[in-house]
Amino acid sequence: MTSTAFTSYELAGTTLANRVVMAPMTRSRAGGGGVPTELVAEYYAQRASAGLIITEGIQPSVVGQGYPTTPGLHSEEQLAGWRKVTDAVHAAGGVIFAQLMHAGRIGHPSVLPDGLTPLAPSAVTPAGQLFTGTAMADFTEPRALTGDEVRETVRDYARAARNAVEAGFDGVELHGANGYLIHQFLSTNTNLRTDEWGGGVGNRIRFAVEVVEAVAAEIGAARTALRVSPGNPYNDIAETDTAEVYTALAQAIEPLGLGYLHTVEVAPEHREFTRTLRAAFPGTFILNPATDGPTDHRALGLLEDGSADLIAFGALFLANPDLPARLATQGPYNTPDPATFFGGTEKGFTDYPALGG
Repeated sequence: MTSTAFTSYELAGTTLANRVVMAPMTRSRAGGGGVPTELVAEYYAQRASAGLIITEGIQPSVVGQGYPTTPGLHSEEQLAGWRKVTDAVHAAGGVIFAQLMHAGRIGHPSVLPDGLTPLAPSAVTPAGQLFTGTAMADFTEPRALTGDEVRETVRDYARAARNAVEAGFDGVELHGANGYLIHQFLSTNTNLRTDEWGGGVGNRIRFAVEVVEAVAAEIGAARTALRVSPGNPYNDIAETDTAEVYTALAQAIEPLGLGYLHTVEVAPEHREFTRTLRAAFPGTFILNPATDGPTDHRALGLLEDGSADLIAFGALFLANPDLPARLATQGPYNTPDPATFFGGTEKGFTDYPALGG
């Protein structure tokens, strides 16, 4: 059994207790106005034995919301709610980054106030449906961002990052994966622009690079990170030049001295490109690995072979608040309940037992 996973790690000046990361997971349990509740604080504090917690996606602006009851970081009430979360995690000895997620075209007007409509690089309607809070509904056509709106959206990320630091977060991860706004700019089927943010690879990575640069300038590069998911078709994404796009993106952000790059691996056969991307970004590399079967203690071997510096776990951390201890003993593990992943009460949220509980 590897021991590397349970040794400390220096992340841009912050000491992590171990190399086990809680991956960001949407839980849709924010209160009114997108304000985190006491239950949210309890949920994250329960999982403070992670070397690093990355929160669920947090919208940086009102129009960035994609789903019902997700939290924001653009109002004073939201900041106050997150301060309770970060205080609780820090009191339990944890380190926590806020994931900033603008959903882009993945949303619905009924989720947004004041007649707003989802925004995207181009007016391309995604296939599929989403839950609006009362029923399933088809995605609608988003409105293409104007050039001025693209620049304002970059500033929205920077303001939200400043809010995150003021709310006590140790850093910010920018969600550039899973078909949301930053990913939409990278992709050839969602970005049909003909201006400086569309067309060739250099233009399609521009928005991602500008957001990273703006946030790093606002809160410091060491507290800034990016998550990507090369080749991920989720949310109706199609990529025709994955290797070129993500290699160019990694090379563009590498000189900034970011806290880390976080990669979501789509399939085990993508491991070779994962290692290529890791070589293009010699800074801290977090991997949310694709595995044959459940992602459990067996994934920790990826630390030993140099594939990653830290390993992120999703659903297994959702169901096992003391996951590092369970990984160290190779189980047993609580089984995640998909019926309670999104929305609801403490059931399936804060009631998973710890070892001996």
